[in-house]
Amino acid sequence: MQPNVKLFGHQKTKKRKVKKLELNLKKMPAKRKRKPNVRKTTKGKNRNFRSTKEGAGMTKKGVAAYRRKNPGSKLKTAVTGKVKKGSKAAKRRKSFCARSKGWTGERGRAARRRWKC
Repeated sequence: MQPNVKLFGHQKTKKRKVKKLELNLKKMPAKRKRKPNVRKTTKGKNRNFRSTKEGAGMTKKGVAAYRRKNPGSKLKTAVTGKVKKGSKAAKRRKSFCARSKGWTGERGRAARRRWKC
């Protein structure tokens, strides 16, 4: 547009809206590349998950693979053994059982059985 040309009211607001849109586009973050997920295999030598018959959930090897691909992760395996009252493991179990109360699917029920909920 030429600097000496007068703008009417509706033209000014249109110009402001366009400027706002341009500013918003600059603020938007670029899309991040997704990390490759850990393969969810339940069969074979390199499996990362247990079958439902075995109690579902991740294997020790699966947890290790996940932690390698996600540095800083605090993922741990299930608390399946006997634990002392009030210990960290007992608190993890109690927390998991509370979170997973509504799980009604076959794998969810199997995981809850494995955690002794």
